[in-house]
Amino acid sequence: MGNNPSNFKGDNLPVERVSWNDVQDFIRKLNEKEVMDIYRLPSEAEWEYACRAGTTTIYSFGNDKSRLGDYVWYGENSGDKTQPVGLKSPNLWGLYDMHGNVLEWVQDKYHDSYDDAPINGDAWESGDSSDRVIRCGAWFDSTTKCRSANRYKRDADEYRYNLGFRLLKET
Repeated sequence: MGNNPSNFKGDNLPVERVSWNDVQDFIRKLNEKEVMDIYRLPSEAEWEYACRAGTTTIYSFGNDKSRLGDYVWYGENSGDKTQPVGLKSPNLWGLYDMHGNVLEWVQDKYHDSYDDAPINGDAWESGDSSDRVIRCGAWFDSTTKCRSANRYKRDADEYRYNLGFRLLKET
């Protein structure tokens, strides 16, 4: 808290250039300041559930990649930079920019498969990997990298100008 590490700065732009560990520090400080609310990163399962908004299609709005520009900033429409959040159409649950603008950290450690993953939606924190999961696409990605199931792994100390986060508020 206090400074914005982003490469692209401006009103309503997503915060990027933060590592998973940076985000954990931010969450700790935010939760220390809050009296009533608790914030955290979503689990990978929670993130994908929210992104899909009850659908089973490639994107939350269907399988037609030609409609992606209505919902997300990506390589074909971003102007090679992040864009203000909330300008594109939301998914069916009212969530904006789930398929792009910046990649998003989730709480889970990275595993090559979902074998032995928690079935209740909790973050998968066990295992030997030091890598963490990031989800979806970013402002310079292609249509295939913006699909609901897209995932990557990154070291918890890594930060990039296309990598940000989205918090959950527990109620």
